[in-house]
Amino acid sequence: MTGFLRQEIDDGANKVISFQVGKQEYCIDILKVREIRGWLGATPIPFAPDFVSGVINLRGIVLPVINMRQLLGNSVDQDGGRDVVMVVEISDKIFGFLVNSVSDIIDVKKSMVQGVPNVASDREKGFVSGLISINDRMVGVLSLEVVAATILESVA
Repeated sequence: MTGFLRQEIDDGANKVISFQVGKQEYCIDILKVREIRGWLGATPIPFAPDFVSGVINLRGIVLPVINMRQLLGNSVDQDGGRDVVMVVEISDKIFGFLVNSVSDIIDVKKSMVQGVPNVASDREKGFVSGLISINDRMVGVLSLEVVAATILESVA
């Protein structure tokens, strides 16, 4: 377990927000989410990595929109037409995460978090720091530090 799991869940409950990316469900610390907005498209950036959908202007702040389906290796062609952008702050940087939908706000305790099984791909093991079982569904805990590092390495 990394990031907020070690630091904040040790002290009791922590709220996470869960969201769908393709057929998978992930969650992140709710305090990292600034807002959620409907997907209206983005301005493309020439020569950007495939997972960068473009940029949007959010009240004077231009931020990149990351297509999480492409970044996480989920089915790229699955577009339900109701995608949303989660505006997320990671280490003083702001990104838009394009996801299929936002599902729930969940109270998580340290005892609920399980390790990532060895059958997961190396790519998924890098992005997912743990799994939470909620009502017969498994939710991956997304490591925002790894996501940010991957994005910044790809655009540098």
